[in-house]
Amino acid sequence: MKRTVDGCPIEAERRKELEGRPRVVIIGAGFGGLSAAKALAHTKAHVILIDRRNHHLFQPLLYQVATAGLAPTQIATPIRAILRHQRNTDVVLGHVDGIDTAAQQIMLGERRVAYDHLIVATGARHSYFGRDEWERFAPGLKTLEDATEQRKRILLAFERAELESDPAERARLTTFVVIGGGPTGVETAGAIAELAKKALAKDYRRINPHCARIILVEAGPCVLGAFPEDLSASAQRSLECLGVEVRTGVPVTSIDAYGIKLGAERIDSRCVIWAAGVQSSPAARWLNIPADRAGRATIGADLRAPGHDNIYVIGDCAAVDGASGKPLPGVAPVAKQQGVHAAETIKAALRRKRFTKPFRYVDFGNLATVGRKAAVANFNGFHLRGFIGWLVWSAAHVYFLIGFRNRLAVTIDWFWSYLTFERGARLITGDVTATAAPAARDLEAA
Repeated sequence: MKRTVDGCPIEAERRKELEGRPRVVIIGAGFGGLSAAKALAHTKAHVILIDRRNHHLFQPLLYQVATAGLAPTQIATPIRAILRHQRNTDVVLGHVDGIDTAAQQIMLGERRVAYDHLIVATGARHSYFGRDEWERFAPGLKTLEDATEQRKRILLAFERAELESDPAERARLTTFVVIGGGPTGVETAGAIAELAKKALAKDYRRINPHCARIILVEAGPCVLGAFPEDLSASAQRSLECLGVEVRTGVPVTSIDAYGIKLGAERIDSRCVIWAAGVQSSPAARWLNIPADRAGRATIGADLRAPGHDNIYVIGDCAAVDGASGKPLPGVAPVAKQQGVHAAETIKAALRRKRFTKPFRYVDFGNLATVGRKAAVANFNGFHLRGFIGWLVWSAAHVYFLIGFRNRLAVTIDWFWSYLTFERGARLITGDVTATAAPAARDLEAA
């Protein structure tokens, strides 16, 4: 007999159980929001997690999707699957348009979701420092859609170069520029170098991918500026060993469809990738509270939005000072720890107690990889580099992936890639016929 949701006895029992409980609404299922939801699993509250996508994304490995190292399914997990056993939690797929703090409601188009406690963990997007027109020519890397589009651009560049008769255009197609020398930029540049010089090296007839030019641009004095000097220098040496050209100390002044300008120097490229900065979601504007230059809500150590004792802002959309007095970095461990802290504060409020312990970030260290067998790691002054650093980096990222299946799949793929240099996710998806046709005509004429 067919049963509707309302007719399901188990669901009816659950809804009756949740009726009258305080509502804790979490906006965003990233590291912070998901950590908060999990920490509230066994509370006497009705938890509602809202996200505009149906999956949680492991962003630190997003660049591997963009460079054909992993498939999207290996770093993303459906939110409902993660929280299916949390009896007090509902998942809502929707796009938040704003927050009515007076009525204590979340606006989802025509729909309204009421809350008693609210956690805002809406993350951030790439920032072009006032030059938003650059996004058209140098897209960033924040979502699965971004990653698969980047993968398409990178692989199509080689395909078009194979069919291109003009040497100048062929050189533009096989020149890749990554802007931003932080962990994402360093890891992306290293992965493109390995893709071109190893995985694709024997696959083409008319071009030699090994001769591809990969350029990493950083406006600051060094790559991985948040790392100690010796690790930063080690990362740059590893990049250069892979054939990456590292340009530091010169800002980008122009980007168009044919390349970039660094000061007076012109670099021709058909594939430019942006990894230089982030801009917060509109959380501060929704709540009408102060924000920093990157749009992040300025909040105190209690993680509460100023003037709103029942609203918490965490993760990349929050500007919180650490013990050193400097803003905490926008990394996954910060968001996860903030999510747990906000949940603990709410649990205390549900017990009618006041949780006064301020948030203190525990820094377990920073890691960044440069290719398949080199990485740098800083664990509170204890430095690792090279192959040992890469093993630690790999183990840490596999451990923090969600789901045994994803951990096993990533481990097998990395092991196979290490042995063979193969990339199993080298797929070009979407319509490419319109842009590939002129090059095909060149091949016929050759």
